[in-house]
Amino acid sequence: MADNLSKEHRSKNMRAIRSVHTQLEDRVTQALWKRGFRIRKNVKDLKGKPDIAVKRYKVAVFIDSCFWHGCEIHGNQPKTNETYWGPKLARNRERDAEVTAYYRSKSWNVLRIWEHDIKDSIEEAADRIAAFLEKAKQNHQANRS
Repeated sequence: MADNLSKEHRSKNMRAIRSVHTQLEDRVTQALWKRGFRIRKNVKDLKGKPDIAVKRYKVAVFIDSCFWHGCEIHGNQPKTNETYWGPKLARNRERDAEVTAYYRSKSWNVLRIWEHDIKDSIEEAADRIAAFLEKAKQNHQANRS
């Protein structure tokens, strides 16, 4: 199937897709802030630039979009330019696995949460992340004793 947009228009659309400070990210961090969590967003000096990070407790949270990270439920493979998109999206999934393995090898707490989980219920997603952060905090404090 041919793309129904011109090459210039498609390029403009793709350039508009943000990788940091997305609406989902902002909604999640606002919900966590209201719960009293002070977190950092898109920490550039950490591998994979976690969407949410707390270095003190060794926590990295990644919010994975369904398209870019290949969600089994909602991710779809574009029908145009399959020779580009197939390897591109496969490499994204490989990189996700590599980054997760890296942090786990360094004894970090890693949580990956899907875009659709946040869209389904921001409160449930924020509760899940908050519980994850709280557990990491407790583990950190227990290990210091």
